[in-house]
Amino acid sequence: MPGLEPAQPVPKRRPLKVGVQLPEVEREVRWPEYLAMARRAEAVGFDSLWLGDHLLYRWTDGRESRGPWECWTMLAAIADSTDRIQLGPLVAATSFHAPAMLAKKAATIDEISNGRLILGLGAGWNETDYSSFGFPFDHRISRFEEAFTIIRTLLREGAIDFEGTYYTARDCELSPRGPRPEGPPLLLGSSGERMLAIGAPHIDAWNSWFVEIGNRPDGVAPLRSKVDVAARAAGRDPSEIERTVAVFIRLSGGQGRLQGDFANGAPPPVEGPPEAIAEMLRAFAREGIGHVQLVLDPITIASIEEIGPVLELLDRG
Repeated sequence: MPGLEPAQPVPKRRPLKVGVQLPEVEREVRWPEYLAMARRAEAVGFDSLWLGDHLLYRWTDGRESRGPWECWTMLAAIADSTDRIQLGPLVAATSFHAPAMLAKKAATIDEISNGRLILGLGAGWNETDYSSFGFPFDHRISRFEEAFTIIRTLLREGAIDFEGTYYTARDCELSPRGPRPEGPPLLLGSSGERMLAIGAPHIDAWNSWFVEIGNRPDGVAPLRSKVDVAARAAGRDPSEIERTVAVFIRLSGGQGRLQGDFANGAPPPVEGPPEAIAEMLRAFAREGIGHVQLVLDPITIASIEEIGPVLELLDRG
């Protein structure tokens, strides 16, 4: 009608960012399905997409070995196929890559995505990844410390001259640089005290897997305290480091999500109607969590769509 102003969109009041982990070894998934899931997650309103960085899983109960597609190649393809959604590895095992090359890959994917990469890093844990593909499994934290020094320095400063016990990057330059002057945000996928001491002076975020928090908001406080102590010891305000956790959610048709051996005896999933799931995620936000990565059972296009109403509820506050 004449004289009426057009309706303005309702601003989002989502209390925390919500991401989703795409399939790993639950079943064999081909690229067209990954592409469809990534695009649908962006359309539904997820904030981020995540891929595990593993090579091979073996089990002792007679199941066949399974491995995912190579993480960084997949991230590059997804980055080129989406427009808004953030993406990253949850988390990249630094010992699978020469550190300077990992920094090069991260800068390249940040360029392809126009600054949407979150660089999750960790020391790795699945021994089969290492033994099958010829990577050393010993001294993983010491190796991580050197790799992390090379990666973060190249991404944030553009050059490094480093010679360590495990890795060397002599007179190394990162050229061209990615779209962000200080590189993508760094997320540490560990809550171990030594790993936190290595990362706390430099990281933008930390992540905990759902097993470590009992898959419930009341499991966050002990880990949050550990990170806060590490931040203060590094001379930082703990609020400078974003808190993120994975949350395991069972949806229609869920029968348990096949994962690595670490998930044996995993805590119960979050499940229920959209209102119950939304309230659980609000409870994580009240515990100071700024970003969750949903581990969905099952992980399909339909399950991604099933979370849509949860996101709508969160957007209402």
